[in-house]
Amino acid sequence: MNKTIHSLVVFFVCSVMTSAVFASGFQLNEHGARAMAQGGAFAARATDGSAIFFNPAGLAFQTRPSLYAGTTLISPVSEFYGPTQLNTNQKSELQSQLFTPINIYFSYPIMEGLTAAVGVNNPFGLGTKWNENWAGKYLTTKVYLETFFISPTLAYQITDQLAIGAGVNYVTGSVLIERAVFTGAGDPRVSLDLSASGWGFNVGAMYKITPELSIGASYRSTVKVDAKGTAKFTPALSVLPAGDATTKIKLPAVAFVGLAYKVSEELELEADYQYNGWSSYDELAIEFKSNNSKSVAPKNYQDSFILRFGGEYKLDALRLRAGYLYDKSPVKDQFVEPMLPDANRNGINVGFGYNFNENFSLDFAYLLLLFNERKVESTIPEINFDGTYKSYVNLFAIDFGYTF
Repeated sequence: MNKTIHSLVVFFVCSVMTSAVFASGFQLNEHGARAMAQGGAFAARATDGSAIFFNPAGLAFQTRPSLYAGTTLISPVSEFYGPTQLNTNQKSELQSQLFTPINIYFSYPIMEGLTAAVGVNNPFGLGTKWNENWAGKYLTTKVYLETFFISPTLAYQITDQLAIGAGVNYVTGSVLIERAVFTGAGDPRVSLDLSASGWGFNVGAMYKITPELSIGASYRSTVKVDAKGTAKFTPALSVLPAGDATTKIKLPAVAFVGLAYKVSEELELEADYQYNGWSSYDELAIEFKSNNSKSVAPKNYQDSFILRFGGEYKLDALRLRAGYLYDKSPVKDQFVEPMLPDANRNGINVGFGYNFNENFSLDFAYLLLLFNERKVESTIPEINFDGTYKSYVNLFAIDFGYTF
């Protein structure tokens, strides 16, 4: 009996851990208000410090030292329509939360053609919080994920038309997860508190085919991070006592290809394709040191993509921006969970920029991210969790720029 309960506990803990870290809803691509207002279509221009994320080669065409910094306010909304403990249908709502990932970039031309830069941002983050007694309490009640990428970067302008860039990414982060555990006898709670770190790199190239037409491409590597922390149970479980837990996490590789066209002196348009290498996430193994146990959960995610379209129209000191994106989910139906319920999504972007003078600028952006309705069926016999997710996210970004 104890062996059966132990297996169930390890299985449920591993299931919640995997979806928490890797749901596509936790991948953040909003790292500058100027780019965000244009649907994130920025890899072929990359005209501000966010080039560190979108395409480091763009830094080589920036001839003056600059500072670009800001934040994005993210407010996710999700509803689940499914069974209660009495097997009647009801609506469960995600509790209101506000997340504020940051971006800080500084670039400095060292010499003609060579630019150095450093950036700090949060490419993976967010969280969810549900009522402790909702229908999905055995999957999650609370999750919080935060990562920081610290990225020193160099860019070199080879010719008037061609530039390349490369950087190193040091990654540090933390994960907090809380949920109920199904044991068949009461609902003990489990809490996982993990920290992680790792290294990666990014490279990029940009070519100005004509004064009006440019193409850009960039690649950010997979980051393999070691995560370690503690697992605690309330009340304590004899079959799996509190203790250390460790795992290895692969953050997916990301690639951008973009084409930009300057229609006139006032209007610029761009289209980008973003590849997300989620197929590298085929399983996750968690080791529990307290009793030397290990559990492996298959995930079999699929590679995914984002289509991005955007543009900017200049009116003297004011710049009007708009964009659209389509983001395909990598998560198969059997692995959808309520961390930030994942589905294909469409994004509508608007924003503006204003140059107060030749040094100081302000950028603002708004993104409405609409998730497709997604129906799920429980793959865990002990949990009646068939239902439908309906979700959307409001995002507001503001950045300040200063050119020296």
